[in-house]
Amino acid sequence: MTALRIGTRGSALARAQTGGVADALAARHGREVELVIVTTEGDRSTRALSDVGGTGVFAGALRAALLADEVDVVVHSLKDLPTLQPPGLAIAAVPRREDPRDALCSRDGAALAALPAGARVGTGSPRRQAQLRAARADLEVVDIRGNIDTRLKRLDDDLDAVLLAAAGLERIGRRDAVAEHLGLDDWPTAPGQGALAVETRAGEERLAQALEHRPSRVAVEAERGVLAALEAGCAAPIAARAFAEDGLLYLTARVYAPDGSGQLTSSHALYSGDSDDPARELAERVAEELLEQGAADLAPLARVQGGAA
Repeated sequence: MTALRIGTRGSALARAQTGGVADALAARHGREVELVIVTTEGDRSTRALSDVGGTGVFAGALRAALLADEVDVVVHSLKDLPTLQPPGLAIAAVPRREDPRDALCSRDGAALAALPAGARVGTGSPRRQAQLRAARADLEVVDIRGNIDTRLKRLDDDLDAVLLAAAGLERIGRRDAVAEHLGLDDWPTAPGQGALAVETRAGEERLAQALEHRPSRVAVEAERGVLAALEAGCAAPIAARAFAEDGLLYLTARVYAPDGSGQLTSSHALYSGDSDDPARELAERVAEELLEQGAADLAPLARVQGGAA
């Protein structure tokens, strides 16, 4: 039996999260697995993500390798994945979601509120940049790129703190670097943050379906549905949080002005049993209310990458 080829980016984080999926698939199928490293434009460029097409740029090369039959499965960070699903491919599984929170890593272990005025805080996310400016207008927000270790190293050089995804730090064994986990009620994060997407060619979903965690898929589909309904790119300053409790699906989304000067929030819930597609219906309600409040005037919502981010 031939090895199952699993495509991944070459960063430590991508290798770690793909390695976990590879181990699970090997155990499920009893097949040898082979990791295939795919270099993306986002990995080659040092420009700001917004200049090279947003975080969705990381998915393009992986998907091309899948369509070219160079790999059988690819693993994405779901928050970086365009909301428009390309023809010929399918999200075969969304494994159990990990911690969706943002984490502050600081030079002296200080929490966000304790950082001194003028402290330099690094992040490459327009959403995190807007949240930082809204929470602490006295900080200097620095646009940064690079993998987790590269960003953490800047705490020894020119930054006082960096904002990163808690799940990513956990996956590469760097939980020790966290000074503060930011609560989701006050600091909602990117749609799909903390979740992975395991993608295959359409018709070959069986290769990964065993890893599916339905509650995680429903939650991230609701969050990402807001992006789709707003026709927004995954680099837009938008946060969302969905969760299920006692038969209800809850969804809150927030749109930020890039300079932190304003924000709009919408929250709705529905009984999952009352809808054929609760994630989509809830996302459309939330997005409609945000647009009625003026979200399109508050923040740049235009898609990037030809409408696919």
